[in-house]
Amino acid sequence: MIQTDSSTYRFSFSELNVSRLQIEGIMGYSPNTIPEPFPEMIDEVISVASEYCDIEGGFRIFDDLIFDKETHSLTVEGIPLDIQKIIFHQIKTADKVAVFVCTAGPKIGDWSRQLMAEGDLMKGYIVDVVGSTVVEEAMDRVQEALTQSMKANDLKISNRYSPGYCHWSVSEQHKLFSLLPQQFCGVTLTDTALMHPMKSVSGIIGIGANIRFNSYTCHICDSHNCIYRNRK
Repeated sequence: MIQTDSSTYRFSFSELNVSRLQIEGIMGYSPNTIPEPFPEMIDEVISVASEYCDIEGGFRIFDDLIFDKETHSLTVEGIPLDIQKIIFHQIKTADKVAVFVCTAGPKIGDWSRQLMAEGDLMKGYIVDVVGSTVVEEAMDRVQEALTQSMKANDLKISNRYSPGYCHWSVSEQHKLFSLLPQQFCGVTLTDTALMHPMKSVSGIIGIGANIRFNSYTCHICDSHNCIYRNRK
């Protein structure tokens, strides 16, 4: 039987505990090495970020799965996903998958673009990093909720995997979103498969008795532009 119930969660910015030290690290600075005036700018952005965030995430679980080891694809409820070799091998033992979406809302991305258009490139960049951090922190909490829910059934979950990584084409977003209710968590797709709001993530998580979660997965991923790359 296919489980198609959706679970959604909302978070306040304060719940995510985004810190200046965290933002400095994502910007590439080790503790106490970031030069002035960046610490003050980061503190300023964090102090008002709650006004620019509308944070929501959720998932929908499916158990009608077909794994094809020849094409390294996964068919979910009749929708073929060309997840490619790396992701395929991470979730090929799954009995179910969760299709997820999470967003920081539109305002923080709009704020970043406005600052950059006005010539305040550094502050715009800091806002952009804070927005990305908000989405990932919120999705961590959504994933933890999924972990606890599955644990009650003696099931484990994999890491989360998104189109655009590990050779999984961004264009597959349209297939992924076809498995979700329209405007799930307020997120939509453009014709070119980009998400709106911009500060959003989507993807799949494997679920099963034999699934394994890896605490560090940069070694399996070939994305060199990820802001979290090589950060354990």
